[in-house]
Amino acid sequence: MNRMIRCVGWLGLSTVAPAFAQSHEAAAVLSPEALAHADGEQVFRHICQGCHMPDARGATGAGAYPALAGDPNLASATFAAEIVLAGRRDMPSFGPRPDLQGFDAMMHVDLTDAQIAAVVNFVRSHFGNDYHDAISAADVAALHPATPRKP
Repeated sequence: MNRMIRCVGWLGLSTVAPAFAQSHEAAAVLSPEALAHADGEQVFRHICQGCHMPDARGATGAGAYPALAGDPNLASATFAAEIVLAGRRDMPSFGPRPDLQGFDAMMHVDLTDAQIAAVVNFVRSHFGNDYHDAISAADVAALHPATPRKP
């Protein structure tokens, strides 16, 4: 049930993002084709800001969404990439999930290793974060060697 709420919540946030953006930064609700070629900022704007907010300062209300702005935990690019891959607490996984079926599988967003590296690098070098040692798609791939990934 909790996983279902997260999926529906993510969908709801992505559909209200354009209205929210009128008073904030421009929303970027991308088509699946555009998402496949998105850079780190576009991935953040399309997916991450729905919970972490456009300024990456997080939010509380129906849930608690941690701030990424000025987050000392982002000193480790590997730590950030592992969270994006596997999820953490109520944050969904954006890595491969062959175990999901039906609605859950349909709603799952599977980012490529390159997209995960790009969004991690973007967040680590923006929003008051000053970490410029970049993680690569190969580094992300090494975090899940048993699962084949998209390039």
